[in-house]
Amino acid sequence: MSNITFTMIKPDAVADGHIGAILGKIAEDGFKIKAMKLTQLTVADAKRFYEVHAERPFYGELVEFMSSGPIVAAVLEKNNAVEDFRTLIGSTNPAEAAEGTIRKMFARNIGENAVHGSDSDENALIEAKFHFSGREIF
Repeated sequence: MSNITFTMIKPDAVADGHIGAILGKIAEDGFKIKAMKLTQLTVADAKRFYEVHAERPFYGELVEFMSSGPIVAAVLEKNNAVEDFRTLIGSTNPAEAAEGTIRKMFARNIGENAVHGSDSDENALIEAKFHFSGREIF
């Protein structure tokens, strides 16, 4: 079990002005921010980041959406970080997400669902390294 996870506040939540509220929920849940930046994925970046989904029918829409505007990328630390963060963000479909979860509160729909969260300890490390150099993570 790793003590870090990776998240992105997606273009929909950034455009809707939810950065502060989402970061507040993350802090309230006991996560420490180890690295964070406002950035924008290029189409090539989004294709590489989500290449695991390249064969899925939603891949093109996902790449287009994730490169459509600024995101906030962050590395978070907490015991049991990946699992606890997945619980905090809720189901991919906000209509099915538990009350009080980030996606229930801030997602527009299943495609524009406010935040990304790593799905495993291994992917958390890969995703963190995709966005941050070692000297940017504290």
